[in-house]
Amino acid sequence: MQALKLVPTILYFDTVKEWAEAQPITERDLLVTNEWLYKPYIEPLGVKPAVIYQEKYGMGEPSDEMIDAIVADAKAFEFDRIIALGGGTILDICKVLALDVPEKSLDLFTGNVPPKKAKALVAVPTTCGTGSEVTNVAIAELKSLGIKKGIAVEDTFADLAVLIPETMKGLPYKVFVTSSVDALIHAIESFLSPKASPFTEVFSREAARLIMDGYKAVVDRGEDARFDYMKEFLVAANYAGIAFGNAGCAVVHALAYSIGGAFHVPHGEANYQFFAAVMKKYAAKAPDGKIRQLTELLAETLGVDAADPGAVYEALDVFLGKLIARKPLREYGMTEAQIDGFAVSTVENQQRLLVNNYVFLEDSEIREIFEELY
Repeated sequence: MQALKLVPTILYFDTVKEWAEAQPITERDLLVTNEWLYKPYIEPLGVKPAVIYQEKYGMGEPSDEMIDAIVADAKAFEFDRIIALGGGTILDICKVLALDVPEKSLDLFTGNVPPKKAKALVAVPTTCGTGSEVTNVAIAELKSLGIKKGIAVEDTFADLAVLIPETMKGLPYKVFVTSSVDALIHAIESFLSPKASPFTEVFSREAARLIMDGYKAVVDRGEDARFDYMKEFLVAANYAGIAFGNAGCAVVHALAYSIGGAFHVPHGEANYQFFAAVMKKYAAKAPDGKIRQLTELLAETLGVDAADPGAVYEALDVFLGKLIARKPLREYGMTEAQIDGFAVSTVENQQRLLVNNYVFLEDSEIREIFEELY
């Protein structure tokens, strides 16, 4: 059994200037970023890479249509290396952009065309959520199919992952919460995964601890307390990415893709909507298994009694609710008539994730979660 694999070399710098001095950006680079990141961080350096601003192709999470448009425009440049400076959307787009992309990127996601690496990729995350800089997972909304789907192969790993806390200074509070809660869920789902090893568990535990400690400061001192913990949150997201890149995520993510694809709910926010319900179901089905370790860890952090797992996950739900409110799925636009369809789609399209469940969930139990949260 493989215990741990880490493909990208990870670099850390406090500032973008330090990074650029150690790793020069040249005219043979294609920089994919946002203008609001380029202006304060790259423009003052006086470097001249080819630049594509992702926001010109649409806001929100990546889609195959967005990827196809960027691929078409990238053909105007001669470049050897792609630098992805941005959030999960930019990192996922660039994982695909670094491949030999067919006329329609949809064919990569459906498996009709095998992925093949064509360009070197440097991933520089500017949020504290996806951990995408160290995983081979690239997710996109497939517009014509109405679903979200991922690619996860050797060729979609970045070559370098660069962590720079300075780039998160302008991160809005809601984006901070929805991205960091995604990292927390990465840490927990990977910890419970049957593919977890003693090595991945170290990263899972430490990621969860760092995030929960930072959250306690935010709950106690207010939103601005997050700025004192940006390094910790960025490192935690990276740790969680290493853990789930090896051990996988599971049903929380599988369920989240339903509302993410249908109603354009941000990925971390969508995961959060299902998180507590899944944990409670796990704890009810197998309370004396590995989830007992997780329950004790969270109970200690939250200051509650670990004897009742259901109460611990209820307390976690209340605690996280102080950071961001959890909403009924109907408030996103979901109808009662969609419960069956979403449940069936999850089972049919997300087996890549469902095989990592802590315990097996029947199709009927997946439907129950949608019904409970509706």
